[in-house]
Amino acid sequence: MNFKRHIISQLDSWRANPDRKPLLLRGARQVGKTTLVNDFAKNYTHYIVLNLERPAHLRYFIDFADAKTIVEALFAAHSIPSNQRKHTLLFIDEIQESPKAIALLRYFYEDVPELHVIAAGSLLEHVMRKVKSFPVGRVTYLYVHPLNFLEYLEAKEHIGALAGIHKLPIPNYAHPLLKKLFHEYAIIGGMPEVVKSYLTTESLSDLAGIYEGIWAAYKDDVEKYAHNATDARVIRHVMDTAHLYVDQRVKFQNFGNSNYKSREVGEAMRNLNDARIIQLIYPATETTPPIRPDLKKSPRLQFLDTGLVNHELNIQADMLTLEDLNSAYKGAIIPHLITQELISLNTLQYKQPNFWVREKAQSSAEVDIIVQYKDKILPVEIKSGKEGKLKSLHQFIEQAVHPYAIRLYAGAFKIEQHQTPTQKKPYLLMNLPYYLGTRLPEYIAYFVNNHQL
Repeated sequence: MNFKRHIISQLDSWRANPDRKPLLLRGARQVGKTTLVNDFAKNYTHYIVLNLERPAHLRYFIDFADAKTIVEALFAAHSIPSNQRKHTLLFIDEIQESPKAIALLRYFYEDVPELHVIAAGSLLEHVMRKVKSFPVGRVTYLYVHPLNFLEYLEAKEHIGALAGIHKLPIPNYAHPLLKKLFHEYAIIGGMPEVVKSYLTTESLSDLAGIYEGIWAAYKDDVEKYAHNATDARVIRHVMDTAHLYVDQRVKFQNFGNSNYKSREVGEAMRNLNDARIIQLIYPATETTPPIRPDLKKSPRLQFLDTGLVNHELNIQADMLTLEDLNSAYKGAIIPHLITQELISLNTLQYKQPNFWVREKAQSSAEVDIIVQYKDKILPVEIKSGKEGKLKSLHQFIEQAVHPYAIRLYAGAFKIEQHQTPTQKKPYLLMNLPYYLGTRLPEYIAYFVNNHQL
């Protein structure tokens, strides 16, 4: 089963660029990098694959000193004429196994520019520290994430749902169907192997072993990014307990009821963040651009994939009966998933959403997500209930210089005018069904450009 990933348009643009540089795909293990390239390779007459976890493939970078000689050896081994370079894709998978291969990427660009070269790997942030001459300015980056909801609908080939979700604003008739399908996606998550199995069997019980295998593989990688045995123990502890704090702000000191110090846990968290397995989402405190994360404040924890979290928490069966997923695991699952959806849109750079806090005595507040649109920062709350319960959002609006606010919830699309309870400041509230997380930037543009007080 091949998935239609939205990143494919960027791959097409890269292929068509006459001044293309080697492309480095970055992302955690098992998010579909290799499958993506194998599918993209159908655009080429010739395809050479090197997996540097295989000793025979790694030998090319051990035995030969320069990119030109490596290419000549590869073409000879695959019986490809030398005049076919512009019709050939070279894929260097698991490139993190060879710092030399990473360093040589610049010379593929300089010495063999007609050859199309894609490399992929995980844990690259850790390996890059070992590369003495990193090819700065000679490599293009793209970031690969788990499947988002739009990609899940593409995988299901659900034409009706895809037609509905691409209408703006969303028509009311599409709401029940999209909500049902989003609940399905929210329960299983977006890891490609999980999605493939579920679409084949439609059985949640068959997924447990896949989740366990993915998480175990991440744990096995601990040794690769731990500096010593103590670091490895702390990282394993964080991985064993972090799901209990999903979408919560955390302190590093004694994390997970441990005796580990802030410095030890902080180092472990940063290593996991670099590996994209557990990310640190920091708050901002301003209501006007630019958004500046405050690294001195407590971060929230964001896992690579919500399906993995649901499995670790053992709540997937309970979620099947919920009409409103905002009530799942104390309201933490949908904010976590919406953050994952927004991260999935960032393929050209690694960028995380931020949330907003106001930490004052008797008037603290926290808004789930903030999004910058032109000269405005818009608050996004993710919860059900009446408009009057949006206390933190109201505090943000009272400080903001614009009247726009957003709520993601289980209900239908609508835009309303309200006023804050204390200052009686009028504002516009866009109520957006939570299955539209991947389309949030488009809806914000529609909201701001077409509605005024």
